[in-house]
Amino acid sequence: MQVLAASLTGSQVSLEGGRAEVAAVELAREFEARLAECSTLAFRVALGVLRNAADAEEVAQEAFIRAYRNFHRLRDRERFRAWLARIAWRLALDRWRSSSRRERREQIAGEPMPEQTVEELAASHEFQGRLQAAIDELPPKLRQVLILAAVEGYNIREVSHLLGLPDGTVKSRLHLARKAMIERLKWIAGDSPRS
Repeated sequence: MQVLAASLTGSQVSLEGGRAEVAAVELAREFEARLAECSTLAFRVALGVLRNAADAEEVAQEAFIRAYRNFHRLRDRERFRAWLARIAWRLALDRWRSSSRRERREQIAGEPMPEQTVEELAASHEFQGRLQAAIDELPPKLRQVLILAAVEGYNIREVSHLLGLPDGTVKSRLHLARKAMIERLKWIAGDSPRS
């Protein structure tokens, strides 16, 4: 009895497997037919974005691959052209952004870092020390606002939220802190030596 049940189950699986294979073949044929209708579309879209035929060909190939892999998810098959164009457009934009970032990194990496002289290094350390001392000399209320806004990069609204203060109070304290820092660091501009 179990052998009979197993043999029936196996035949059902093979029938269902056969149906799945037939459906997959039909889906592949439909994809090929739709692709034949708009075979150069992905290339033209990518070329419009990238302005480079070789890159556009690569993007078009990637668009075809993605379209083939996801064709079964496309609900309205009549919108295939628009769907393929959208895939190619997004891939081309991704390629363009990626190459722009890579070019910027290579440009920055290619520029030699200027070496500091001993005098510049000493002046830098002196400045950092005096800057830290000037910040430490500020009253705690002003120091807290200055560090959050100027050093940590928070905007006025974020600082007021973090400290639980009104925006106007944060603006006032930040103004006073900057004014005090200018007075303490006048020696940099050479206006007068700081005692």
